[in-house]
Amino acid sequence: MRYGLIVLWILFGAVTSATAQVSIGIGLPGMSIGINQPMFPELVRVPGYPVYYAPRLNSNFFFYDGMYWVYQGDNWYASSWYNGPWGLVGPEFVPLFVLRIPVRYYRVPPAYFYGWRPDAPPRWGEHWGNDWAQQRSGWDRWNRNAAPAPAPLPLYQRQYSGNRYPQVEQQHTIQSQNYRYQPRDAVVRQHYQEQAVQKAPAPPLRGPQGGPQERSPRPQDLPRSNPPPPLKQAGPAVQRLQLPQQAGQEVVRPAPTQGPARHPGVQDQKQPPQQGPEKDREDRGPDRNR
Repeated sequence: MRYGLIVLWILFGAVTSATAQVSIGIGLPGMSIGINQPMFPELVRVPGYPVYYAPRLNSNFFFYDGMYWVYQGDNWYASSWYNGPWGLVGPEFVPLFVLRIPVRYYRVPPAYFYGWRPDAPPRWGEHWGNDWAQQRSGWDRWNRNAAPAPAPLPLYQRQYSGNRYPQVEQQHTIQSQNYRYQPRDAVVRQHYQEQAVQKAPAPPLRGPQGGPQERSPRPQDLPRSNPPPPLKQAGPAVQRLQLPQQAGQEVVRPAPTQGPARHPGVQDQKQPPQQGPEKDREDRGPDRNR
Protein backbone atom coordinates (compact mmCIF):
# COMPACT_ATOMS: atom_id res chain seq x y z
CA MET A 1 0.00 0.00 0.00
CA ARG A 2 2.78 2.41 0.94
CA TYR A 3 4.70 1.54 -2.23
CA GLY A 4 1.63 2.29 -4.34
CA LEU A 5 1.20 5.70 -2.70
CA ILE A 6 4.85 6.56 -3.36
CA VAL A 7 4.50 5.65 -7.04
CA LEU A 8 1.37 7.73 -7.39
CA TRP A 9 3.06 10.69 -5.71
CA ILE A 10 6.06 10.47 -8.10
CA LEU A 11 3.78 10.26 -11.13
CA PHE A 12 1.76 13.23 -9.93
CA GLY A 13 4.92 15.30 -9.48
CA ALA A 14 6.15 14.40 -12.95
CA VAL A 15 2.84 15.37 -14.56
CA THR A 16 2.76 18.64 -12.63
CA SER A 17 6.30 19.52 -13.74
CA ALA A 18 5.55 18.75 -17.38
CA THR A 19 2.37 20.79 -17.24
CA ALA A 20 4.23 23.77 -15.80
CA GLN A 21 6.65 23.69 -18.74
CA VAL A 22 4.17 23.50 -21.62
CA SER A 23 0.89 24.67 -20.16
CA ILE A 24 -1.02 27.42 -21.93
CA GLY A 25 -2.98 29.58 -19.55
CA ILE A 26 -5.35 32.15 -20.94
CA GLY A 27 -4.83 35.59 -19.48
CA LEU A 28 -5.88 39.13 -20.35
CA PRO A 29 -5.00 40.93 -22.47
CA GLY A 30 -2.76 38.13 -23.78
CA MET A 31 -1.69 34.58 -23.01
CA SER A 32 0.95 32.92 -20.87
CA ILE A 33 2.41 30.03 -22.85
CA GLY A 34 4.83 28.73 -20.26
CA ILE A 35 7.83 30.73 -21.53
CA ASN A 36 9.60 32.70 -18.83
CA GLN A 37 12.75 34.39 -20.10
CA PRO A 38 14.93 35.81 -17.31
CA MET A 39 16.56 38.24 -19.75
CA PHE A 40 16.59 39.43 -23.34
CA PRO A 41 17.47 36.41 -25.52
CA GLU A 42 20.30 36.15 -28.00
CA LEU A 43 18.90 36.50 -31.52
CA VAL A 44 20.71 35.41 -34.71
CA ARG A 45 19.75 36.23 -38.28
CA VAL A 46 18.45 33.36 -40.42
CA PRO A 47 20.61 33.57 -43.58
CA GLY A 48 18.66 34.97 -46.52
CA TYR A 49 15.53 35.67 -44.45
CA PRO A 50 14.29 38.83 -42.68
CA VAL A 51 13.91 36.68 -39.56
CA TYR A 52 15.90 36.07 -36.38
CA TYR A 53 15.86 32.95 -34.21
CA ALA A 54 17.03 32.23 -30.66
CA PRO A 55 19.62 29.41 -30.83
CA ARG A 56 20.11 29.18 -27.04
CA LEU A 57 16.46 28.87 -26.08
CA ASN A 58 14.65 25.60 -25.67
CA SER A 59 11.70 26.84 -27.72
CA ASN A 60 10.77 27.81 -31.29
CA PHE A 61 11.40 31.50 -30.74
CA PHE A 62 11.69 33.98 -33.64
CA PHE A 63 11.69 37.73 -34.32
CA TYR A 64 10.20 39.20 -37.49
CA ASP A 65 9.12 42.71 -38.52
CA GLY A 66 9.21 44.18 -35.02
CA MET A 67 7.45 41.35 -33.17
CA TYR A 68 8.33 38.05 -31.50
CA TRP A 69 6.81 34.80 -32.77
CA VAL A 70 6.65 31.48 -30.93
CA TYR A 71 5.45 28.13 -32.25
CA GLN A 72 4.37 25.90 -29.39
CA GLY A 73 1.74 23.21 -28.92
CA ASP A 74 0.71 23.38 -32.61
CA ASN A 75 -0.13 27.09 -32.25
CA TRP A 76 1.52 30.37 -33.18
CA TYR A 77 1.78 33.25 -30.71
CA ALA A 78 2.97 36.83 -31.12
CA SER A 79 4.11 39.62 -28.81
CA SER A 80 5.89 42.95 -29.04
CA TRP A 81 7.92 42.10 -25.89
CA TYR A 82 10.29 39.16 -25.54
CA ASN A 83 8.53 37.70 -22.50
CA GLY A 84 4.93 38.34 -23.50
CA PRO A 85 2.09 38.48 -22.82
CA TRP A 86 1.36 36.48 -25.96
CA GLY A 87 -1.55 36.67 -28.37
CA LEU A 88 -2.82 33.61 -30.21
CA VAL A 89 -2.46 33.83 -34.01
CA GLY A 90 -4.61 31.64 -36.24
CA PRO A 91 -2.89 29.64 -39.02
CA GLU A 92 -4.51 31.83 -41.66
CA PHE A 93 -2.98 34.99 -40.14
CA VAL A 94 0.64 33.91 -39.68
CA PRO A 95 2.98 36.15 -41.75
CA LEU A 96 4.43 34.52 -44.84
CA PHE A 97 8.07 34.90 -43.87
CA VAL A 98 7.36 33.30 -40.51
CA LEU A 99 5.81 30.33 -42.30
CA ARG A 100 8.88 30.12 -44.57
CA ILE A 101 11.42 29.67 -41.76
CA PRO A 102 13.37 26.45 -42.55
CA VAL A 103 12.84 23.41 -40.35
CA ARG A 104 16.42 23.43 -39.01
CA TYR A 105 15.82 26.68 -37.11
CA TYR A 106 13.08 25.18 -34.94
CA ARG A 107 14.89 24.38 -31.70
CA VAL A 108 12.06 22.12 -30.47
CA PRO A 109 10.49 20.72 -33.67
CA PRO A 110 7.24 18.78 -33.21
CA ALA A 111 7.12 15.09 -34.05
CA TYR A 112 5.38 15.60 -37.39
CA PHE A 113 8.40 17.59 -38.63
CA TYR A 114 10.34 14.31 -38.74
CA GLY A 115 11.50 13.43 -42.25
CA TRP A 116 10.98 16.91 -43.69
CA ARG A 117 13.87 18.70 -45.40
CA PRO A 118 15.80 20.79 -42.86
CA ASP A 119 16.56 23.53 -45.40
CA ALA A 120 12.90 23.93 -46.45
CA PRO A 121 9.93 25.33 -44.59
CA PRO A 122 7.54 22.99 -42.80
CA ARG A 123 4.84 21.38 -44.91
CA TRP A 124 2.06 23.47 -43.49
CA GLY A 125 -0.33 22.50 -46.26
CA GLU A 126 -0.11 18.85 -45.26
CA HIS A 127 -0.45 19.68 -41.59
CA TRP A 128 -3.29 22.22 -41.71
CA GLY A 129 -5.21 20.71 -44.63
CA ASN A 130 -6.41 21.65 -48.10
CA ASP A 131 -8.63 24.52 -46.98
CA TRP A 132 -5.65 26.30 -45.47
CA ALA A 133 -3.46 25.46 -48.50
CA GLN A 134 -6.02 26.99 -50.87
CA GLN A 135 -6.43 30.08 -48.71
CA ARG A 136 -2.66 30.64 -48.43
CA SER A 137 -1.82 29.49 -51.95
CA GLY A 138 1.72 30.43 -53.01
CA TRP A 139 2.97 31.01 -49.47
CA ASP A 140 6.13 28.92 -50.15
CA ARG A 141 7.07 30.64 -53.44
CA TRP A 142 8.94 33.95 -53.46
CA ASN A 143 11.94 35.65 -54.98
CA ARG A 144 14.77 34.78 -52.64
CA ASN A 145 16.90 37.56 -54.08
CA ALA A 146 14.32 40.21 -53.21
CA ALA A 147 13.67 39.42 -49.55
CA PRO A 148 13.09 42.55 -47.45
CA ALA A 149 15.66 43.74 -44.95
CA PRO A 150 15.11 42.59 -41.36
CA ALA A 151 13.64 44.95 -38.81
CA PRO A 152 16.05 46.37 -36.22
CA LEU A 153 16.17 44.43 -32.98
CA PRO A 154 14.54 46.17 -29.99
CA LEU A 155 17.74 46.12 -27.97
CA TYR A 156 16.33 48.66 -25.51
CA GLN A 157 14.48 45.72 -23.92
CA ARG A 158 17.77 44.37 -22.56
CA GLN A 159 17.53 46.73 -19.60
CA TYR A 160 14.12 45.32 -18.66
CA SER A 161 14.76 41.90 -17.20
CA GLY A 162 13.77 40.00 -14.08
CA ASN A 163 11.89 42.22 -11.67
CA ARG A 164 12.31 45.19 -14.01
CA TYR A 165 10.20 43.59 -16.72
CA PRO A 166 7.36 46.10 -17.28
CA GLN A 167 3.72 45.47 -16.63
CA VAL A 168 1.34 45.22 -19.55
CA GLU A 169 0.08 48.77 -19.01
CA GLN A 170 3.65 50.14 -19.20
CA GLN A 171 4.91 48.21 -22.23
CA HIS A 172 3.29 50.32 -24.92
CA THR A 173 4.53 53.58 -23.41
CA ILE A 174 8.12 52.32 -23.08
CA GLN A 175 8.12 50.91 -26.58
CA SER A 176 6.76 54.09 -28.18
CA GLN A 177 9.55 56.06 -26.50
CA ASN A 178 12.41 53.74 -27.50
CA TYR A 179 11.45 51.90 -30.69
CA ARG A 180 10.39 53.96 -33.70
CA TYR A 181 10.12 51.10 -36.16
CA GLN A 182 6.69 50.37 -37.62
CA PRO A 183 5.90 46.98 -39.22
CA ARG A 184 5.90 46.88 -43.01
CA ASP A 185 4.09 43.58 -43.35
CA ALA A 186 0.33 44.22 -43.46
CA VAL A 187 -0.45 41.14 -41.34
CA VAL A 188 2.17 42.03 -38.74
CA ARG A 189 0.97 45.62 -38.66
CA GLN A 190 -2.52 44.45 -37.76
CA HIS A 191 -1.24 42.30 -34.88
CA TYR A 192 0.99 45.14 -33.72
CA GLN A 193 -1.84 47.68 -33.65
CA GLU A 194 -4.23 45.32 -31.88
CA GLN A 195 -1.72 44.62 -29.12
CA ALA A 196 -0.91 48.32 -28.80
CA VAL A 197 -4.59 49.08 -28.22
CA GLN A 198 -4.83 46.34 -25.58
CA LYS A 199 -1.72 47.52 -23.75
CA ALA A 200 -2.43 51.23 -23.85
CA PRO A 201 -3.42 52.50 -20.38
CA ALA A 202 -6.92 53.85 -19.99
CA PRO A 203 -7.20 57.62 -19.43
CA PRO A 204 -7.62 58.43 -15.72
CA LEU A 205 -11.03 59.49 -14.55
CA ARG A 206 -11.22 62.88 -12.89
CA GLY A 207 -12.63 62.34 -9.45
CA PRO A 208 -12.94 64.48 -6.33
CA GLN A 209 -9.15 64.60 -5.90
CA GLY A 210 -8.39 65.30 -9.56
CA GLY A 211 -10.90 68.07 -9.97
CA PRO A 212 -14.55 68.13 -10.99
CA GLN A 213 -15.68 65.88 -13.77
CA GLU A 214 -16.49 67.49 -17.06
CA ARG A 215 -20.15 68.04 -17.72
CA SER A 216 -22.37 69.78 -20.18
CA PRO A 217 -23.23 73.36 -19.26
CA ARG A 218 -26.60 73.77 -17.60
CA PRO A 219 -29.03 76.41 -18.86
CA GLN A 220 -28.46 78.54 -15.77
CA ASP A 221 -24.68 78.47 -16.42
CA LEU A 222 -24.98 79.93 -19.92
CA PRO A 223 -24.53 83.72 -20.24
CA ARG A 224 -27.64 85.73 -21.05
CA SER A 225 -27.57 88.85 -23.18
CA ASN A 226 -30.96 90.07 -21.92
CA PRO A 227 -31.76 88.65 -18.48
CA PRO A 228 -35.49 88.19 -17.89
CA PRO A 229 -37.23 90.56 -15.44
CA PRO A 230 -37.71 89.23 -11.93
CA LEU A 231 -40.90 87.30 -11.35
CA LYS A 232 -43.62 89.06 -9.33
CA GLN A 233 -44.46 87.50 -6.06
CA ALA A 234 -48.03 86.22 -6.08
CA GLY A 235 -50.36 84.24 -3.90
CA PRO A 236 -52.45 84.98 -0.84
CA ALA A 237 -49.76 83.67 1.47
CA VAL A 238 -47.39 86.49 0.52
CA GLN A 239 -49.83 89.34 -0.18
CA ARG A 240 -50.76 91.85 2.51
CA LEU A 241 -54.24 93.18 2.89
CA GLN A 242 -54.30 96.91 3.63
CA LEU A 243 -57.33 98.66 5.07
CA PRO A 244 -58.34 102.03 3.56
CA GLN A 245 -57.13 104.92 5.70
CA GLN A 246 -58.80 107.96 4.22
CA ALA A 247 -61.08 108.67 1.34
CA GLY A 248 -59.30 108.64 -1.97
CA GLN A 249 -56.56 106.13 -0.93
CA GLU A 250 -56.15 102.96 -2.97
CA VAL A 251 -57.14 99.62 -1.49
CA VAL A 252 -54.75 96.72 -2.19
CA ARG A 253 -56.69 93.51 -2.89
CA PRO A 254 -55.60 89.92 -3.55
CA ALA A 255 -55.08 88.61 -7.11
CA PRO A 256 -58.39 88.10 -8.98
CA THR A 257 -57.79 84.33 -9.44
CA GLN A 258 -57.80 83.66 -5.72
CA GLY A 259 -60.16 84.56 -2.94
CA PRO A 260 -59.29 87.34 -0.51
CA ALA A 261 -57.27 86.43 2.48
CA ARG A 262 -59.13 86.66 5.72
CA HIS A 263 -57.54 87.88 8.89
CA PRO A 264 -59.01 87.43 12.34
CA GLY A 265 -61.00 90.46 13.42
CA VAL A 266 -61.07 92.11 10.01
CA GLN A 267 -64.38 92.26 8.17
CA ASP A 268 -64.80 92.27 4.43
CA GLN A 269 -64.58 95.77 3.02
CA LYS A 270 -67.31 97.06 0.79
CA GLN A 271 -66.75 99.37 -2.12
CA PRO A 272 -67.71 103.02 -1.48
CA PRO A 273 -71.00 104.18 -3.00
CA GLN A 274 -70.78 105.42 -6.53
CA GLN A 275 -71.11 109.15 -7.12
CA GLY A 276 -72.54 111.03 -10.12
CA PRO A 277 -75.76 111.82 -11.98
CA GLU A 278 -76.49 108.18 -12.92
CA LYS A 279 -76.51 107.22 -9.25
CA ASP A 280 -78.80 110.13 -8.38
CA ARG A 281 -81.42 109.08 -10.92
CA GLU A 282 -81.42 105.52 -9.60
CA ASP A 283 -81.91 106.77 -6.04
CA ARG A 284 -84.92 108.90 -6.97
CA GLY A 285 -86.78 105.87 -8.37
CA PRO A 286 -90.41 106.54 -9.43
CA ASP A 287 -90.12 110.21 -8.43
CA ARG A 288 -87.89 110.98 -11.43
CA ASN A 289 -90.96 112.22 -13.47
CA ARG A 290 -92.28 114.55 -10.87
